[in-house]
Amino acid sequence: MNEVLKAIADRNSCRDFSPQPLSDAHIAELVKAALAAPSAMNLQPWHIIVLTDKQLIEELDNEIMEYIKHDEEWHKRFMDRGGTVFYDSPCIIFIAQDGSDAAPLDCGIVSQNIALAAHSMGLGSVICGMARYSLVGEKGDDFMRRLKFPQGYTFGMSVCVGKTQTDKVPHDLDMNKVTYIR
Repeated sequence: MNEVLKAIADRNSCRDFSPQPLSDAHIAELVKAALAAPSAMNLQPWHIIVLTDKQLIEELDNEIMEYIKHDEEWHKRFMDRGGTVFYDSPCIIFIAQDGSDAAPLDCGIVSQNIALAAHSMGLGSVICGMARYSLVGEKGDDFMRRLKFPQGYTFGMSVCVGKTQTDKVPHDLDMNKVTYIR
């Protein structure tokens, strides 16, 4: 199996990060991987925001947990996983989008590039759409300002990255999700 296919097969979503910060070299490589993502007509409708400020990460996490309190099932799910949406990740990469038609899909591609790059460097990651809930409540505009979202950009996706504390097996492939038309 070639290296890319092996990385795709072996990567999993980490929900148990070490508090150890990422090196500047790791962050630089993750940013390069993000920026290398293809996009529709090469418009690159994104802006990458690298967050390593532990206090701001905790504030965002707390805001999300507060936001999802009204949904008992979601709240219980995250409480059972330690009461955190970001799983104590030392780095969250936000992908802001410009609102163009292709931006949501293109931001998804960026997030996958980051996740695969992290895995190739021996790091864990989890693609985290739940981060959007920190940006919609009363404090949403303030958080977007503090995260330096460019004017007119909104949340596209985020990826939590860090060293893993435990190994995890990737999910099984469900071949029932495939239809062949020949």
